[in-house]
Amino acid sequence: MIKPLPDGRWHVDIEPVKGQRHRKTLATKAEAKRFESLMRVKYLKNPEWNQSAKDKRHLEDLINRWFLLHGQTLSDGLRRKQSMLGVCSRLGNPVAARLSGQVYTEFRSNALSAGSAGKTLNNQLGYLRAMYNELARLGEITYPNPLSSVRMLKLQERELSYLTTEQIPQLFKSIRNTCELPHAELVAIICLSTGCRWGEARSLTPDRVKSGQVTFVNTKSKRARSVPISKELSARIHRHFNAYGLFTRCEPAFDKALKRSGIKLPRGQSTHVLRHTFASHFMMNGGNILTLQKILGHATVTMTMRYAHLAPDHLREAIGLGPLTGNVLADIFSTD
Repeated sequence: MIKPLPDGRWHVDIEPVKGQRHRKTLATKAEAKRFESLMRVKYLKNPEWNQSAKDKRHLEDLINRWFLLHGQTLSDGLRRKQSMLGVCSRLGNPVAARLSGQVYTEFRSNALSAGSAGKTLNNQLGYLRAMYNELARLGEITYPNPLSSVRMLKLQERELSYLTTEQIPQLFKSIRNTCELPHAELVAIICLSTGCRWGEARSLTPDRVKSGQVTFVNTKSKRARSVPISKELSARIHRHFNAYGLFTRCEPAFDKALKRSGIKLPRGQSTHVLRHTFASHFMMNGGNILTLQKILGHATVTMTMRYAHLAPDHLREAIGLGPLTGNVLADIFSTD
């Protein structure tokens, strides 16, 4: 830290490494800055104090350490670990402290050329950066995050698909004709009724369906949330549990029924289209964006805003508040 003194001089107080503090008062600010830079360079060049030079652990070691200290507490921690280990292997498992932004961007460029999806590469970069940051927070590493300067790829936002009012009965007809087990149909109904994720619906138990609402736990955000449902749906869920027991893994049955229905969806969307369908129809029917955020369980409204353009008021404003309104538009048309 550099700060001015009442007598016009400048005081430097820096701690390049923990436990090594230096203070000095100099005549000018420029001299103070030079002293600060000199001391930082001195420690960077000295292997006794340069922690990145001393830390010889490879990236795989850090990934495993991160998972032990933090990753296993995350709902998707194991998936993140496997994703990072895949990147680690393709990078040749370098010394973690020596990984640089240049090395990583070259790897990413080659991965893009080989056909890797941009979103996948952004996810991997996010996981690795978060890993370094978390280990630094825990005091496990003392050097700067080597990937902090690497920017995410700018991707074209993917259009959210949803089922129309004509496609919904088409899908359920296919489910009834395709699925041998009864679970897929009711899980799909719960998703369409509450906007929940498929896994959240499938993990429901009888004690979480009561008082006119369902309560989802073990969610992606780690926060339990409750969503109201109709009496008819509540009764049907309990009848189902009494007759067939808890839901079992039925995603493959849904995927098969979706394929047979003839409904075409963008790549990577299957059960998640039910959540998009709830959110899209909620907004098209005049729902409030903040209410939708709570129903979906989004930590911030940013993610929920993807559905805002479907609101009727939003569409009306596009027509009524744009520059081509009233007499202006009439004048333009009159010149045809």
